[in-house]
Amino acid sequence: MIRSTRSDRPDAADKTTESDRPDASDKTTRQAALWATVVALPLTALVAVLLFGQLRPDPVRPPAATPTSAAPQPGTPVRMAAPVLAERPATVCRALLSRLPATLRTAGQRPVTAGPEQNAAYGDPAVTVACGVAEPDVPDVPDLWVVNKVCWLAEHRDGGLVLTTVDREVPVRLSVPAGQEQTVQWAAPVSESLVASVPSVPEIPGGCAEG
Repeated sequence: MIRSTRSDRPDAADKTTESDRPDASDKTTRQAALWATVVALPLTALVAVLLFGQLRPDPVRPPAATPTSAAPQPGTPVRMAAPVLAERPATVCRALLSRLPATLRTAGQRPVTAGPEQNAAYGDPAVTVACGVAEPDVPDVPDLWVVNKVCWLAEHRDGGLVLTTVDREVPVRLSVPAGQEQTVQWAAPVSESLVASVPSVPEIPGGCAEG
């Protein structure tokens, strides 16, 4: 008798178990995850661009001139006369010039052609300060201004406003050309330096009394 070696039982490889069948719900889940990834990528890129734009530093801009900073000034010296002063006025003027501020309002200090120990200039057109000038002739009805405890005689001339001290041991003249604002406020910072360096005289014009 010949016995066949072929098994009559169904081949195990032909069987399909429940665990081998693809699960429809798993397929749906994978598709949903794929779409979520596709949508999330552009959003991530957009967020990155926005964050980069916020973190990027602003372009550097040059600072504008303010009342406490000087505007750009020409480097050319301002022409000024420098008469020879006696020893006492020369000493007082050197003390004043050493205390003058670097700026008057927004006008920066400029070099002068002569007498830097007694002359100063600011801005363009130049506002000038001259120490050791002749005493002014005070008119019967003077235009006097007390600015920061210093008395100035104001004269409006063709070239602009001229302010001269009338209460200091050594007279000081402040000239404001027509191209600048014609106001006694230019004298405010100069007056502070004057009080600290130039003594006042015993007798001053009556109109210099502060109200």
